[in-house]
Amino acid sequence: MTARTAADAAATRPALGGATAEGAAATATGGEGAGAGFRAAVEGVDAVDRAAATAVARAAGAAEAAEDVVLLGVRHHGPGSARAVLAALEAYRPQAVLIEGPPEADVLVGLAGDPAMRPPVALLAHVVDDPARAAFWPFAEFSPEWVALRWATKAGAEVRFIDLPAAHSLALRPATGEDPATDPGAAPGGSGPEAAAAADVRVDPLAVLAETAGYDDPERWWEDAVEHRGGTADGSPDSGDPLAPFAALAEAMGAIRAIHGDGGHLQDPVREAHMRLRLREARRAYERTAVVCGAWHVPALAARTAVAADRQLLKGLPKAKVETTWVPWTHRRLARASGYGAGIDSPGWYRHLFTAADRPVTRWMTKVAGLLREEDLPVSSAHVIEAVRLADTLAAMRGRPLAGLGETTDAIRAVMCEGSDVPLALIRDRLVVGDVLGEVPPDAPAVPLARDLARQQRTLRLKPEALERELDLDLRKDTDAARSRLLHRLVLLGIGWGEPARGRDSKGTFRETWRLRWEPELAVRVAEAGIWGTTVVAAATARASDAAVHSATLAEVTATAEACLLADLPDALPVVMRVLADRAALDTDVAHLAAALPALVRAVRYGDVRGTDSAALGEVAAGLALRISVGLPPACSGLDADGAAAMRAHVDEVHRAVALLPDPALRDRWAAALRSVAERDGGIPGLLRGAAARLLRDDGRLDAEEAARLMGLALSAGTGPAESAGWIEGFLAGGGMLLVHDEKLLALVDGWLAGVPAAAFDDVLPLLRRTFAEFEPGVRRTVGELVRRGPSAGRRPGGAGAEPGLPGFGATLDPARADAAAHTVRLLLGTTTTTDLGTQGEGEADDD
Repeated sequence: MTARTAADAAATRPALGGATAEGAAATATGGEGAGAGFRAAVEGVDAVDRAAATAVARAAGAAEAAEDVVLLGVRHHGPGSARAVLAALEAYRPQAVLIEGPPEADVLVGLAGDPAMRPPVALLAHVVDDPARAAFWPFAEFSPEWVALRWATKAGAEVRFIDLPAAHSLALRPATGEDPATDPGAAPGGSGPEAAAAADVRVDPLAVLAETAGYDDPERWWEDAVEHRGGTADGSPDSGDPLAPFAALAEAMGAIRAIHGDGGHLQDPVREAHMRLRLREARRAYERTAVVCGAWHVPALAARTAVAADRQLLKGLPKAKVETTWVPWTHRRLARASGYGAGIDSPGWYRHLFTAADRPVTRWMTKVAGLLREEDLPVSSAHVIEAVRLADTLAAMRGRPLAGLGETTDAIRAVMCEGSDVPLALIRDRLVVGDVLGEVPPDAPAVPLARDLARQQRTLRLKPEALERELDLDLRKDTDAARSRLLHRLVLLGIGWGEPARGRDSKGTFRETWRLRWEPELAVRVAEAGIWGTTVVAAATARASDAAVHSATLAEVTATAEACLLADLPDALPVVMRVLADRAALDTDVAHLAAALPALVRAVRYGDVRGTDSAALGEVAAGLALRISVGLPPACSGLDADGAAAMRAHVDEVHRAVALLPDPALRDRWAAALRSVAERDGGIPGLLRGAAARLLRDDGRLDAEEAARLMGLALSAGTGPAESAGWIEGFLAGGGMLLVHDEKLLALVDGWLAGVPAAAFDDVLPLLRRTFAEFEPGVRRTVGELVRRGPSAGRRPGGAGAEPGLPGFGATLDPARADAAAHTVRLLLGTTTTTDLGTQGEGEADDD
């Protein structure tokens, strides 16, 4: 695990949930009750440590039993813990609820009760002057902390967050361009060599309890001990003490921490010192206080410590100015696979367990059947019934109280998927993990740029969605053009909500295709981009101007100019044009100019479609094209293999760009430069000479005879095999149809290849294989057949010295066989007469 350390995240997992967690713990560990169950779980410790473990456990239990405070240790994002917390709060009715989280978010608590707030959501804290330093505290519908928040807002209880302030934790985090943390309550300073070394020794309390109970999978133990124990055997709610599971858990965590100390969490003492100070404040102000925190922290909060000692731990911590807000979150980002330190394996499955009123397995199978039907897979009600039966049978055989995710998955694979794992991948992606995206009220605090972006999203009807989708835009329509401008501006700002994709239906410039997917981390990107302006257009303009001024190459400047036109940023163009003119005038490297031209030409082309003024860019593009044409032949001389390959790519790009320019004189000047490269015998690599000849041939500026002459020179005996192979690679790079339709070129290649010396053949073969591998399969097959038959095998012989025709065909016409074929053709055309049929019958009789 990352961010939240493995032990801290996993330590919260053993928290028993639901009103029946007491019986669940007893079942999982062989005890008679909640306390006995967890006592049995920690019986595996060494006898030498048992006394210390018992002492700490008793201290934790005593604090838990205090009348003015209850410590509700939970597993983050555990639905069982969420049910248990709700039951405990209803029974205890605290006046204040303290939750593990950044105290700066106290002012945002009221929004948790807003009907427009729909989890999953997250608290976002970031440094004002450095938004890249940020952290998230996610909450799902089934998170115990979220349940406590909603309960407190409805009950009118005071809510406070008690973890180490984000002002300290973010100030301690290095500003090295790291990805924003997605870790609730991540330990400050949790990076670097010390943190990496500590990660190797961190304790996973859930794994300890599961192993002691005889389980090899902590998640399976958690399901058996908590999630599958929703009530008594007849389905009625358990009437036991709702606080008993938390007392038992405190005892178990106390025993584990007595043995393992901080478990490798080097910064936990600082965090827990702050929590204790906030707890003392609440106990002085309220008669009944409930604390909802990770179960790992319960023993530390229950321990008796001096106030001065806690304050000493917090003394001298660095501090930064931070801002906090609510942002939408997704189930996918709650998953452990996303790198989230406190993540879970199956957010969608846990949400289902939390929201299913009864018969969770049956309801789950119904969801799966609905998904598969949407994908046109044949799944009937009988499949659902049989899958439920199989899942229940597997659970019974494996000794589990209820079918879990493993049993349901096995049943789905066998019954609904016919043994295939392919549909299971879809089920895991859509249901087990899920793409649920939360919502935040419009009046939630946000940076001005985020507010402007949200306003434009509503105006353009571009709702952020967690599931990736394609958006096809027709730039001739005002709404689609506005959407395109917004997406291009966001790309300039580094907010990767949309990614341009190749359109499927049209290659015209009036269409665009985007792949859209909203990720929670984009909220941080928006905050970072806020330094450029308060609106999207102002921020994108300032960002484009800065990018042009600080561009390292001419190509980067032209790319920025293209982006300005696509994003419709007329105020940025003067700055970009000034930088472009200065760089273009000073840069004499043809490769740099060639790399810059395509983006300029695209900008001019798109400017015409979008109705923007691109005349100035057109003039710069024409100037660059002329300079490239003049400097191309000398720039191609003396290049090694890598340099020749890079220059060939530039030549291809420039050739396509010049073809889009409206000035015929520029195209003629470029063609003259290509001819100079193709005909220059020495100094220019064969790859470039062959590529230039091919481009001229494709444009109709080089006839077949001239192409054959150039190929003959390149493949002559005086040219080295490697150089000749390079020429062929450059000439045939556009495809092998020239060899199919021009037998003279094929004969030259065939003859040269047959004459390559054996010593050089091994060096030439890889080049030729790479060249012919680019041909379409049909072209390769046709070329092979022509080589097998001989280059002139397809021509009808016309004299005494003529070569034979195609195999199976005679030199002259066979009237008898031709008559039989003609009869079949007349049958197909419907022109056969009775006489023809009689004649055919006689012929068939004679044949018989």
